[in-house]
Formats: sequence, C-alpha cells, structure tokens
Amino acid sequence: MASLSTSPLTSNPPATSGGPRTRMLAVSREALITVVVVAAVLLWMGPSLYRQDLVFLAATYSLIALGMYVPFVLAGSLSMAYSAYAAIGAYAVALISVRTGLSMWWGWILGALAAAAVAVLLSLATQKLSGFYLAAVTLLFGIAFEHWLIDGPSFTGGSAGISGVETVTMFGWEPPRYALVVFAILFVCLIAVAVDRLRKSVWGLMLQAARDNRNVARSSGVNPAHLTVVALAIGAAIASTGGSLFTVSVQAVTPETFTLSIVFLAIFMPIIGGRGSAWGAPLGALIVVIVTLNMPGYQGSGELLLAGAVLVILIVAPGGVIGWSQNVLGRMNRLYKERGNR
Repeated sequence: MASLSTSPLTSNPPATSGGPRTRMLAVSREALITVVVVAAVLLWMGPSLYRQDLVFLAATYSLIALGMYVPFVLAGSLSMAYSAYAAIGAYAVALISVRTGLSMWWGWILGALAAAAVAVLLSLATQKLSGFYLAAVTLLFGIAFEHWLIDGPSFTGGSAGISGVETVTMFGWEPPRYALVVFAILFVCLIAVAVDRLRKSVWGLMLQAARDNRNVARSSGVNPAHLTVVALAIGAAIASTGGSLFTVSVQAVTPETFTLSIVFLAIFMPIIGGRGSAWGAPLGALIVVIVTLNMPGYQGSGELLLAGAVLVILIVAPGGVIGWSQNVLGRMNRLYKERGNR
C-alpha cells in the first residue's frame, strides 16, 4: 500500500502554493482577469435594457454552471438535479421576502444551506450509482421537484409561482438596475475565482485524483465517496445562488423558470469555455446566451446554432475557448523566442 507521503495525491503541490511572490502573481492575474471581464461585458452591454437582461441571465447560467463544475468536472459525478437546486435558491428568496417580511438576503443564505442539504441527502441515497444510472435518477428527481412546486404545498404558489419580491436594498440604498448588473458580474467573478482556487488547492487535487483513480485514492487513506458528497454540497449551494440572483432580477419566480433544459445547457458551458479552468463556465454561459438569444441576422433556432458551435469546438478545440487561446498564445510565445534566439 502506498504511503500518503508518496501518493500521487500529494506528490504535486497545488498551483497556488509557493512563496508570497507566487501567490501575489496569482492574485494579480485573477484581479486582472476580473477587471477585463467586467469591462468587456459592460462595454458590450451599454445602456441597453435588453442586454442588461441578457447579462442577468448569463450570470444566472454562470452560477449554475459553476455549481455543476465542482462535482462534474472535478469529481466526475454527473448529477442532473441542478435545476432543483437553482429553484430552491429562487424560492427561498421569494418565500422569505413575500411570506415572512424578512430581508431577502436571508433567502440567499437559507437557500444555499437547503440546497446543500438536499444534495447531501440525494448523494447518500445514490452513492452506489454512477454514470448513466446516476444521471437518470437525479434527472427524475429534478422532474419530480418541478411537479412538486406546481402541485405541492400552497405556499409555493402553484403554477403561478410567487411574485412581488422586494427590490434589492443595501443599507437603505436601492441601487439602479445598471448597478445591480455590475454587482451580478462581480459576484460571478468572485465565485469563479473561489472555484478556481478550490480546483488548485490540495483538496481540489485530491478530488481530481480520486476521480481519475479511486483505488489509488483509497490506498492513500482518502475516501472518494466523502469527497464527492462534499463536492455535490458545494456545487448545489453555488447553483442555488443562481436561482436567487434570477429571482432578484425579475422579482418573481415560477416552476417553469428552472427546467431541465438549464441543466443540459450548464453541462455544455464548461465544454465551450474550457474545462481546464473555472473561468470556462461563465465564459461558456455568456457565449450560450449570445448565440441562443442575441445572434444578429440569424432567424433560425438558437439551440440548433449552439449545437453546431459545440460540435465545432469539440472537434477543433477540445480544450474549449480558453484552452484554444492558451495554445495560440503558447505557439506565439515559442515563435517569438525562436526568432529572438536567431
């Protein structure tokens, strides 16, 4: 049996380890990426209310995709219940705001905790399943949860949902819609940075190693099942914030808001953006929204165009847009060095 000190789980230190200089460079790079992303999105959005709504939708998709990224990409667990987790976050904000009169910010917290708890219970119930069987069971759970919202307790509002959610206030200040869009973008960037740090951490490396070889993980004293349960709980909590954000943006929620189509889109978002980085999820979400809802001159089905784009990316750039960009920059850097050595 391999000892923990020589295990593949710990033989390579996380990318964020090192001296203060290395960590400072990593922080500076992430801050620069955040500034560039925010500036580019705001420049594209402009004063258009329609594009502001698209950015809100992209932010919602981004959070759901980031939630799926942790268990799906890092742990290799394909759970299809993320429409339910997003709905839990959305309804938590609506119920807290409308039914209790408390600040809706409590809904964000309680929704994340409730979604994480449901994810843990569901993962414990399906811990012996994997692959197609896990996807099928969690898919049925998402369908059942949607029907429960429609036909279940009266406090969910039935098919009409819940409306009249309070507007966002911060210490008595009610920010304009443009400011809310900026806050939504910054929140997505904050979650993306946190998930990417998690990916590079010791725990993230253990999770990925357990995904690749469970026997090696067990021989190193690591329980892959426990790691997967934690990953699912973290992912569900993140996805619930996507539902909360959407409810805040439209001040209402219905059972048809979060259907299974969102889950299928969220699976493709990291593939389009690039699975090698957590930033691939929000980048893929933005591309999905633009292709399906804001492609000028295209009058056909946006979903058909998206399917074609995914097919092209899988063939031409399996690493997604980020992976392709890194390859191009790497080749340019090598060419520059070769010319400099001549």
